[in-house]
Amino acid sequence: MLEINELVVGYNESLVVQGASLSVGDGSIVALLGRNGVGKTTLLRGVGGLTPARSGGVVLNGQDITRLEPHQIARRGVRLVPQGRRLFPSLSVLEHLAIGATSRVSNLWNIDKVLELFPTLRERSHHVGIHLSGGEQSMLACGRALVGNPETLLMDEPTEGLAPLMVREIERVIGLLKAAGTSILLVEQNLAFALRVADIIYIMSKGRIVHECKPDDLRDDKDLKARYLGV
Repeated sequence: MLEINELVVGYNESLVVQGASLSVGDGSIVALLGRNGVGKTTLLRGVGGLTPARSGGVVLNGQDITRLEPHQIARRGVRLVPQGRRLFPSLSVLEHLAIGATSRVSNLWNIDKVLELFPTLRERSHHVGIHLSGGEQSMLACGRALVGNPETLLMDEPTEGLAPLMVREIERVIGLLKAAGTSILLVEQNLAFALRVADIIYIMSKGRIVHECKPDDLRDDKDLKARYLGV
């Protein structure tokens, strides 16, 4: 269980996340939606310790992780698939996976199992990040997180720039992760995708959570979608 309580995160004098609260239950998929610039990515960075929280708290399985360093949070089972993939251009597929691997007790995911999940990556195992397609880079960013055997996966715009066929592949992977008991906090601009995979939807506006609902409720609420999502 991941609980975010009145979290405040910012850069310099600018407060981007202004008291956001949400929870991600064990084995559930929570989608965080909102227009560009409302603080979704910053919230994920706050959870992962990449941008320290100014106030509020992040609790993982009953333990406060708010003030821990990013590597300490990762060791507790929280991994991030960042927006834009953030690969190392000079490292090969195998080297990326080796960097992400962990000695955590769970052995659900290792390099061989990730290559089974993404056969294309096995074929490209010695290719460097800069030579991969957008879809292959997304697979690698996800695989790099998975070899850390996360209990909670933070995914920031995993379908950004992908063709429909590759979006379906990411959807398949998310379904497998859920079946394996992984909790996922998903930031996504692709509304149709988010509505298909999520158990719970949170909507963010101006740094705050302004609405919580089931996917079917948002799907049928034209006013809510127009007001906060621009669709």
